[in-house]
Amino acid sequence: MMNDLIADALTRIRNASMRKLETTTLVHSNTVEAVCNVLKSKEYIEDYKVVDTDPKKKTIAVTLKYDENENSVINEIKRISKPGRRIYGNAAELKNFKNGYGTIVVSTNKGVISNEEAYKLNVGGELLCSVW
Repeated sequence: MMNDLIADALTRIRNASMRKLETTTLVHSNTVEAVCNVLKSKEYIEDYKVVDTDPKKKTIAVTLKYDENENSVINEIKRISKPGRRIYGNAAELKNFKNGYGTIVVSTNKGVISNEEAYKLNVGGELLCSVW
């Protein structure tokens, strides 16, 4: 049994992009699906689709995105808050990440959103991961 599905999903995306794979498969959870939604809206991945192969098991098929030189759009993807040490931030701390070139995925009471949306909504929350 895996304890941290988000870290597993990020590692699978990181490994697949380093190997220049077109797609990768993630273990499904609602939070992982919400993180994929943020990554898609910020154009770090092409698309994702929830695949229901088994009635008890769902997976997420993620299509990775590459630039014209076949380099991955994702330079770094890293877990911030971990099960053993949760990291929280308020809206003011979430204003800018990597001078606007990166994104922090935040779990708030408004859902899982990017740091820019959290700043606009003036809400803080748990910092799930950073991508740039």
